[in-house]
Amino acid sequence: MNLLEDLKWRGLIADCTDEKALSERLAQGPLTVYCGFDPTGDSLHVGHLMGQITLRRFQLAGHHVLALAGGATGMIGDPSGKSAERNLQTPAQLAHNVTCITSHLSRLLDFKAPTNPARIVNNADWTSGISYLEFLRDVGKHFSINVMIAKDSVRSRMEGDAGISYTEFSYQLLQAHDFYHLHSNPNYKCELQIGGSDQWGNITAGTDLIRKKLGKTAAWGLTFPLITKSDGTKFGKTEGGAVWLDPKKTSPYKFYQFFVNTEDVMVVPYLKKFTLLSREAIEALETQHVADPGRREAHKALAREVTCLVHGQAALDAALRASEILFGAEIGDTSEETFKDVVGEIPTKDFERTKLEGAGTTLIDLLVYTGLAPSKGQARKDIEGGGIYVNNVREASITRSVATSDLLFGKYLLLRKGKRTYAVLNVA
Repeated sequence: MNLLEDLKWRGLIADCTDEKALSERLAQGPLTVYCGFDPTGDSLHVGHLMGQITLRRFQLAGHHVLALAGGATGMIGDPSGKSAERNLQTPAQLAHNVTCITSHLSRLLDFKAPTNPARIVNNADWTSGISYLEFLRDVGKHFSINVMIAKDSVRSRMEGDAGISYTEFSYQLLQAHDFYHLHSNPNYKCELQIGGSDQWGNITAGTDLIRKKLGKTAAWGLTFPLITKSDGTKFGKTEGGAVWLDPKKTSPYKFYQFFVNTEDVMVVPYLKKFTLLSREAIEALETQHVADPGRREAHKALAREVTCLVHGQAALDAALRASEILFGAEIGDTSEETFKDVVGEIPTKDFERTKLEGAGTTLIDLLVYTGLAPSKGQARKDIEGGGIYVNNVREASITRSVATSDLLFGKYLLLRKGKRTYAVLNVA
């Protein structure tokens, strides 16, 4: 398959300004493609992965890729997909966010590729020096208000109660100017812009501006579908909020768990969209999944591939070790940081350190205290039956006492009943 055929098979093409012409251009040799990311926060989330991974697909196919950090557009706010006006950020907030998301963009793309290294650009570099009058004259005159109002992102806001400000109404002009600049600048010669389907209006504004100012049609726009869950709700949200790409906000373990818990019906579509696995590998996983969904091989492959892409092999290995602890694996050389991720998934109770000093507290009492056993009598039976584990090591003695020497990292005790019923003591 050529690149566009592969994107189609993966379900990654929603709209294209001229698919036939773009396909012919791609067949002629490498072109430059860009995707923009506005720094609305100090971390991108999994909803932004599609743009980054699609850029990576173009790079692997030999094309030149630009990841745009919106230092200028981030000051305005894109109305696409929003029902209300964004809060404007201070210059200091924006600068901090640009720095943060630049580090995220640097992970999935290859900036040391010998023939087509990825590049990061910031639209503040070519926008901040333009005066308001210059922008109106050189860009604004090429746009009809009637056409701008007809864009979905604008029309939906105008039909709502909140309306839309002139600031956000003008956003599509800024994004159009970005494409024009990257297309006309000899340092970039960008011919293709990609983005989510909610960006279609902004992207076509750019192709229109290039055509009107330069008389060229050799500039294309391509969008991929916005990713949703099987019920149509937004992808990338959990009870705790968004799933972030910053490991300080969403740990690699929790990131891994988010993907390993993918709905059965969505796991194959997500394998196509979020991984770089070949068609043959994905179809083999699909066959396994249909034959025995309980093994969850497709889910684990999805979680491994995406976690490694975003966080690297070392972080993936740590996430896998943390996951194995919940299946009874030895604690071994697991780091405290990794173990803390496990603790976050297990019922935890505080316990006074003084009660573990000296002879300590009996295991029977701790099983009752944590709720793993309803009574001391049942706790004894569970121990004698071989169903109780201390730090994932089976304990068979009903006289066993737990002391400070048993604590993991000097502060935790992991208790387990049976295969999967856990409790943690947080000792302070």
